Amino acid sequence: MRSFPRSVFFFLPGILFFSSCFTGGAKPAVLWTDRPEFAFYAEYFNASQSQYKIEPRYFESPARQLIAAAEAPDIVAGSWLKSASTRSFFKPLDSFFRSGKIARRAFYPPLFDMGNIGGKQYLLPVSFNIPALIFAQDTGELLSNPFTVGFDEAKTLGRAYNQKQNDAYTRMGFSPAWDDEFFLIIARLFNVSFREAAPLAWDAAALEQSIAFTGGWIQEANGGIQAEEDFTFKYLYDPPVKLVLSGRILFAYMDSAGLFTLAEERRASLDFRWIAEKDAIPVIEETVYYGITRRGRARKAAAAFTRWFFQAETQRLILEKSRDNRMIETSFGIGGGFSAMRSVTEQIFPRFYPSLLGHMPPEDFLSPANILPPQWIAVKKRVILPYLHERIHYPAQENPNSLERRIADWRRLSRD
Repeated sequence: MRSFPRSVFFFLPGILFFSSCFTGGAKPAVLWTDRPEFAFYAEYFNASQSQYKIEPRYFESPARQLIAAAEAPDIVAGSWLKSASTRSFFKPLDSFFRSGKIARRAFYPPLFDMGNIGGKQYLLPVSFNIPALIFAQDTGELLSNPFTVGFDEAKTLGRAYNQKQNDAYTRMGFSPAWDDEFFLIIARLFNVSFREAAPLAWDAAALEQSIAFTGGWIQEANGGIQAEEDFTFKYLYDPPVKLVLSGRILFAYMDSAGLFTLAEERRASLDFRWIAEKDAIPVIEETVYYGITRRGRARKAAAAFTRWFFQAETQRLILEKSRDNRMIETSFGIGGGFSAMRSVTEQIFPRFYPSLLGHMPPEDFLSPANILPPQWIAVKKRVILPYLHERIHYPAQENPNSLERRIADWRRLSRD
């Protein structure tokens, strides 16, 4: 989990000062978040007016904290808020739309719709990230599309880029096995459909298809996993960006948050395409959502902050202040990602991230993840990614433990 950036720590004493010195007027609203950027947003809001105050508190998992804690915040901004165990904590936000203070059409529809339950809007999307392949600037002319790249094209170009000497690779275009997170991108685009259950459900047949596809890619493009591992052991000790710029590899996988927090001089030497299949770009599952709790007591302050934050002009000013305070170097955009407000991402972001010009993700392509359990990160890191790594890197292994068995074992050990 991320720690607070140094620039955010700089503002924390000011936040505490404002909170401790505020004695009159409306009751301060408590905001729980796993996004350290919200400490800065709260400080900026507090300094912008004198009637309301926001007190931010950081939790590694606000969703799990909601379930476990006796106290309740007024506002929550974080990931995994849409699960069955957390959605009951939030109140509908439709009154903001009826009053005209926030516009429904301001948001990307696929992200906005995920916060709707039974026809009522309980959560508003804040930010999102999407996956990309990065490459050196002079490589862009090889790709057929200025916005996206698909698996077949990445495989074909990667294979054509390969070079051997004495029967061993000295350069390699790309391998899906270089980053285990890429296995999940493939699984998402094969409609494996990981989703909340008890604790998790998925399409087993689609999962097997995605594993077979990944293994086939490795075999067809690079001659098999052993050849890739030999190349990896010999050459892939430098960061992916350096490997791309040196010409050792053609493509590297990176999500938008990682790409746009690279040093500017590095990013200026790179080009990129969003990963897409069948007109779908998978939104990284840690999408940030925002809700007001039912049990919160500072309703006026919570409402005021909500109205303030979900305005395009506010987010423009936040980006401006982030740039001035050099937060933009360690935290991408709004809440660590693209803004879920369309006009902010499409019209304002390119002013702060010029390399987005001509690379804006097509709105209709965005494909959000399913609703996932609050413990998704733990399940993914400790069970799903190791399982996929083992299936891809050791394809000849006989009778590997099933994913169902591994999740059951993980749950049992977690309870112990």
